[in-house]
Amino acid sequence: MKKPMKLLYIGAGYVGTCSAAVSASSGHDVLVYDIDEKKISMLSSGDRDQIEACLFEEGLSDLLVRNQERIKFTLDYRKVVDFLDTCDAIFMCLPTPEIGETGESDLRYYNEAAQQLAENLAKRTAGTQEKYIVIINKSTVPIDMVDKTSEILESMGVKNFGVVSNPEFLVEGKAIQASIKPDRIVVGAWTQKDFEIMRKVYERFYNSPQTKYIEINPKEAAASKLLANYILFNKLAVCFDVVGRTCESFENLQFENVRNALVADPRIGSWGLYNSLYAGGSCLIKDARSLSHQLKYKNQNTTLVDEVYLSNKRQLNNFLSRIDQIIDSNWSNKKVTILGTAFKRDTNDIRNSASIEIMKYLENKSISQINIYDPAGMDNFKKMFGESEKVKYHHHEFEAIKNSDIIIIATDWPQFRGLADVIISELSSKPLIADGRRMLQHRYQDLKDAGFKVIAVGSR
Repeated sequence: MKKPMKLLYIGAGYVGTCSAAVSASSGHDVLVYDIDEKKISMLSSGDRDQIEACLFEEGLSDLLVRNQERIKFTLDYRKVVDFLDTCDAIFMCLPTPEIGETGESDLRYYNEAAQQLAENLAKRTAGTQEKYIVIINKSTVPIDMVDKTSEILESMGVKNFGVVSNPEFLVEGKAIQASIKPDRIVVGAWTQKDFEIMRKVYERFYNSPQTKYIEINPKEAAASKLLANYILFNKLAVCFDVVGRTCESFENLQFENVRNALVADPRIGSWGLYNSLYAGGSCLIKDARSLSHQLKYKNQNTTLVDEVYLSNKRQLNNFLSRIDQIIDSNWSNKKVTILGTAFKRDTNDIRNSASIEIMKYLENKSISQINIYDPAGMDNFKKMFGESEKVKYHHHEFEAIKNSDIIIIATDWPQFRGLADVIISELSSKPLIADGRRMLQHRYQDLKDAGFKVIAVGSR
């Protein structure tokens, strides 16, 4: 690298922290600001266990520990102000959650951060603002957000700047791996000057034969993120609501066999052709709803976009109704175990996880106990639902399933694949097995032969 860039990240969530860690490992000088004192303390601790307890992403703690000299975390905005005089680029990594189920993005965190930033950018180098600076929208924002960002900056007298869209396409659980070896980097800018600055930021990837480096305008970049997540969400919905439902409706259909026949066609591909009780996480649902909201604002028909969202909800409702049917709606004094609180394996993120909706469903039932286990996401789940005489958290999946009447597998953690032997050989009772991830599909017949009732997505 010729000369390291000075990069500021506003927001230390998944996107901000992972991107900042990779930038530091690329040789840049990085400052990360956030208002969450506990998060900043844990991420800057230099302790791998603390970092992983905060953000569970494989490889993240190693990057942060190895690059402590090049990445700093702070709660003190005065350090941000001092950094602005020599800063080359600012990544905006703020949460933009959906407002209710409207599809509209809640931009208050972004707008507040942009307003505060603008006030101080206007004061750079004693108000001269001599150094050109790029503000980069890393958060998933509305397509026309680049215009609104510029309006905020200009309204405060900020000069000598550019606004860039650089959406994140990371997959949680593989965020660091995908950041170090990205399949694509999308940079949206209006000027050649901004493109040149971004090439320096991403110098290690710009000429890489393994990475598609795509330069388009900022609105095209923002649209590509929303559309990519909608298309992925749609593919999952097709598998859940059509492929899986077909396998649930006819005898002698093994989901995995049908899947193998489908993915052999390269036009179909293998991604998304797996069955689950729900597609959660922070992006797919929110971004599809945001796309729908923005298209409605332009008086466009959104039936297809909306149906993907509805089919996802229908999938979970169908799964829970099958449990209800098997037990004749008799939840009284039942002990239920939920295996998995994270929305997927290899993360502690519980946003839009199936387990949240399952807990809400169970709260209205007269069950006696809910046992919960997840190898990474329980602390975040406990913050939402607490622990009580009725809600118990366990240190191992074996503990959680003892004396259960119903076992619900809600997350695809690999270790759950080995549960069949324990269930068959060690459980004195015969709990209903509700497999929402097909983790035990290789042992369904063994479980049935041993006297267990099994419900599974994608199976009759």
